[in-house]
Amino acid sequence: MRDWVSHSPYSDPGRHRRLLRELPGQIEVICAAARNVIGHYRAEMPDLPEERWGEIDSRWLEVILDRDQGRHPGPLLESRDPSSRVAGCCRDHTLLVVGALREHGVPARSRIGFAGYLIPGYHLDHVIAEYWDQGRWRRVDPELSEAAFDPTDLPHGPEAPFQTAAEAWRRYRDGDLDADRYCVFPDAPPPLVGPPLIRCYVLFEVAHRFGDELLLWDEWGIAGDSGEEDLIDQLADLLIRADAGDQAAEDELADRYARDDRLHPGTTVTQHSPYGRPSQRVELGRS
Repeated sequence: MRDWVSHSPYSDPGRHRRLLRELPGQIEVICAAARNVIGHYRAEMPDLPEERWGEIDSRWLEVILDRDQGRHPGPLLESRDPSSRVAGCCRDHTLLVVGALREHGVPARSRIGFAGYLIPGYHLDHVIAEYWDQGRWRRVDPELSEAAFDPTDLPHGPEAPFQTAAEAWRRYRDGDLDADRYCVFPDAPPPLVGPPLIRCYVLFEVAHRFGDELLLWDEWGIAGDSGEEDLIDQLADLLIRADAGDQAAEDELADRYARDDRLHPGTTVTQHSPYGRPSQRVELGRS
């Protein structure tokens, strides 16, 4: 198995390692800690003051925990007032869970795709965690405490509540889905809906798989372009085969990601803003 136990630069808790080690190892408890520390900036914090908008760009788990501990020094399970949680999104809930699992020695990674259970009739862009347990990858939605399915062991398959970006892309190319229902939010403008979004998220899937757990509003390589559909087809196919246990596909995907500058970020990305602030180039290294 590829090394999904070691931290990426994004999941490394740095000076807050002890906080993650103090968490019990049960996945339900780790997810509860993520919900306690981080609030969703749209769903839970729609009136977030402008001076706090930058919280959603915290990027690194260590920075997220810096912000949290500045307000709530102490264990991650101690209750926080919802308004004082760190503003983030599904990517950040997942990053905390992945970081905690890795800190406990459990292989874990984030998955990018679309959830069909958040708003009826839509598949909204979403990030969930996946961890190795008893010989298989279990999918976990850290944002849910309960659902019509077990949020700590999401079903797989064609009718699964969560579709990976690769699965959604293949279904789109096969003419088997209404791409206009795949979006960031209902009535979202391009490129936050439809084929451009699904295409982009295939690239995010590959990046997150190999330790570049970028913000969902980052742009790099060909992530913001159109076209290259044959390449996206190939990446989606490799992802689906790798998920099915094809080690040759996993190895080829890793090799292509490492070699092809179109697929991985360099030292900078263009960071866009869900709040409509000007886009900016951001250094990915930490001083």
